[in-house]
Amino acid sequence: MLEGLRRLEYRGYDSAGVALVSPEGGAGLVTAKKAGKLANLVGELQERPLPDATAAIGHTRWATHGVPNDLNAHPHVAGSLAVIHNGIVENFATLKAELLADGVEFLSQTDTEVAAHLLARAYADSGDLPSAMRTVARRLEGTFTLLAVHADVPDVVVGARHDSPLVVGLGDGENFLGSDVAAFIAHTRDALELGQDQVVTLGPDEVTVTDFDGAPVQPRRFTVDWDAAAAEKGGFDSFMDKEIHDQPQAVGDTLLGRTDVDGRLVLDDLRIDEAVLRSIDKIVVVACGTAAYAGHVAKYAIEHWCRIPVEVELAHEFRYRDPVVGPRTLVVAVSQSGETMDTLMAVRHAREQGAKVLAICNTYGSTIPRESDAVLYTHAGPEIAVASTKAFLSQITAAYLLGLYLAQLRGNKFPDEIVEIFDQLREMPGRIQQVLDRADHVRKAAREMSDVPSVLFLGRHVGFPVALEGALKLKELAYIHAEGFAAGELKHGPIALIEEGQPVFVIVPSPRGRDSLHSKVISNIQEIRARGARTLVIAEDGDTAVEPFADEVFWVPQCPTLLSPLLATVPLQVFACELATARGLDVDQPRNLAKSVTVE
Repeated sequence: MLEGLRRLEYRGYDSAGVALVSPEGGAGLVTAKKAGKLANLVGELQERPLPDATAAIGHTRWATHGVPNDLNAHPHVAGSLAVIHNGIVENFATLKAELLADGVEFLSQTDTEVAAHLLARAYADSGDLPSAMRTVARRLEGTFTLLAVHADVPDVVVGARHDSPLVVGLGDGENFLGSDVAAFIAHTRDALELGQDQVVTLGPDEVTVTDFDGAPVQPRRFTVDWDAAAAEKGGFDSFMDKEIHDQPQAVGDTLLGRTDVDGRLVLDDLRIDEAVLRSIDKIVVVACGTAAYAGHVAKYAIEHWCRIPVEVELAHEFRYRDPVVGPRTLVVAVSQSGETMDTLMAVRHAREQGAKVLAICNTYGSTIPRESDAVLYTHAGPEIAVASTKAFLSQITAAYLLGLYLAQLRGNKFPDEIVEIFDQLREMPGRIQQVLDRADHVRKAAREMSDVPSVLFLGRHVGFPVALEGALKLKELAYIHAEGFAAGELKHGPIALIEEGQPVFVIVPSPRGRDSLHSKVISNIQEIRARGARTLVIAEDGDTAVEPFADEVFWVPQCPTLLSPLLATVPLQVFACELATARGLDVDQPRNLAKSVTVE
C-alpha cells in the first residue's frame, strides 16, 4: 500500500493515510494517517506498526474541504467502515445537514466524512457493501472516486467512479485499485478500464463491475506498456530532471508507427470518418495550463499547413461563454492525464453542440479519450513531476502529426512535402539531445540568479507560447514573479517593467525564416538592454547577429521555424528546475499544486 501511495504522491501531498481490515486476532478495522508528506505516515507506521491485513485502502490528499491536518486526512471512519475519496462532493452541505439532524457527530471539516457516514447508514440498511456504495453514489453530486472497506467483509474493497479516475489492476490471488496504473505497476501490467458511473467490487480472486443502478458491466481489459522502472528517478536528482532528459525518447516514441509502407501518415486512433475531417471549417483547441500552450503552438502549425482557422480556448472558460461550435467544428482536447475536469466538461459541451472531439492524451484508458470521438495518444510514459515537461513536448509533437495528417487528407500539401516535414520531425529527438548535452551553461546561469525576484520572457510567432511556458515553469517551481509576453507588445506597456538588472529571456526566431521577425526581435533585445535588462537569449546555431546584444546566449540546433518550440523550450525547463533547486525547493511537488486537476 505504501509503495503504491509513494508512486501516486505527485497527485497530492497535503496528508496521507491508510485503512486496513485485519481479521486475525479480532483487530478489525485499523487506520493511520498524518498531515504532510507520505514520509510522515511512514515514520508513524515504523513507530506503531499495524497488524497484518487482507484488504487495505490508502490515500494521499490535496485539500479541497478542510485544512491539511491529521483530522482531515483520509481515510474517514464511520463505525467499522472506512472511506477514501478523490474529487469534491458539491452537495455535501445539504447531506451533512441531513446527517446532523439524525444525530451524527463529525470529526473533520471534509466532504469525504459525509460520504463515509452516508455509506455506513446505507450498509446498515442493506448489509451489502456494493449495494450501499451504489445507493450513496446516486445521491452525490460533483466529482468523486470513492473506495471503502468494512470490518465485516475483510477480503473486499468496493469503489465507485464518477468524473474522477479509477483503474483496476489484475493480479494472481490479489487485485488492485488505483487512480493511476503507476500505483500497482510493480505487481501487474494487466488492467481494466472503469467507465463513468460504475461500482467495482474487488476480492483476491475476482472483480465484478456494475453501473450505479446495479446492472452488470463488462469492462475492457488492457495491458500497460511500461514498467515500474519508468516511474523511478533513474539516477537523477528529481523526477523533473529525469523527465526533462526523457524528452528525446518521448518525442521519438510519439512519432513511432505513424506511417505506412508508402510513407503516408496513418493515425490509427482517429476514428472520425475522413469525409467529416475534410468538411471541417474550424478547429478549437481546449486545454489548461501547459497543455494550452501546446495548443498555441498547434495553432501556428495547423493554420500554416492546413489553412483551417484554429482557436485556442482555456477549457474552464470554453463552455461558459456560449462558444460557436457545430458539426463542422473539430474540437481538440489536450490533457496529459486525460482526467482534467475543466477539459472534460469542455469535451462534453462540445459534443452536445454537435462538434467532433479529438483528444491528445498521454494516459491510456482515461476519461477524456474515452468520451471523445477520436484520440491521438502521446507516448511520453509516466510523468511524475507535477510540472509538465516531456508531456508538453509530446503534445506539441502529436499536434504536428494531426496537422500533417489533415493536410494530407485535405490535399493542402503535396505528398513529398509531408514526407519532408515528417522526416524533419524525426530528426528532432537527436536535436533535443544536443540541447540537453549543452545544458551546463543554463544550469550555471540559473544558480547565479537564484535570488532574483522576477524574470520576464519574450517571444514572437511560435516563440510566444514558448515564452509563456517558460514563465509558467518558473512560477510553478521557484515561486517567483515571471511573465511571458509577445515581443511585439513590449512597447505597448511591458517595457515599463524593465529596470537595471531585470533578467529577460528572449526567444529569437530563426534568421532563416522570416527575416523581418528576426530583425524585430533583435531590436527588442537592444531596447531592453539599453534600459538595463540582463538579456538571456535563446538563438539557433550560427545566428551571430544576437551576440553583441546578449549577456548570455543559449544555443540550440538549427531546425524549421514551426518545429523550433521542441528545442527552445528545453533550456527554459532546465533553467526553472535548476533555479528552484538552488533555492532549496521541491521541484517534483511544488506547493499548492497537484498533477491532475480533477475538480472544476
